[in-house]
Amino acid sequence: MATEFVERKRWVFLGLPFTFTKYTIKENVITINSGLINKTENDCYMYKVQDVELTTSLMERMFGLGTVVCFTGDTTHSKLVLTHIKNAREVKNFILEYSEQARMKRRTLNTLDIGAGAIDLDGDGMPD
Repeated sequence: MATEFVERKRWVFLGLPFTFTKYTIKENVITINSGLINKTENDCYMYKVQDVELTTSLMERMFGLGTVVCFTGDTTHSKLVLTHIKNAREVKNFILEYSEQARMKRRTLNTLDIGAGAIDLDGDGMPD
């Protein structure tokens, strides 16, 4: 398996890379560079990725593309979308594997708040 992916956002039609968005996925960070005149660079550490989803529309499948959605604990992008990229399944699997490794290295634990402590027992509108 590769240790880095560099993909470009593409047009769905024919899968041509005529956009100015580049995704770089490394073992420890995902970087999105976008823009031509006003450039924006956004990073998300792998250990913050909590879940990954792969979606492919009919047009994307026809041209060998896919969209990878990363659900993260990042403050700027809680939903990181890698749109219309080639090798989408490999990128998704890479992110899943390396995000788990990054969490193990940092010894981080993801927990969900299911609202168990926010029950209103006496009916006064305030959680008890």
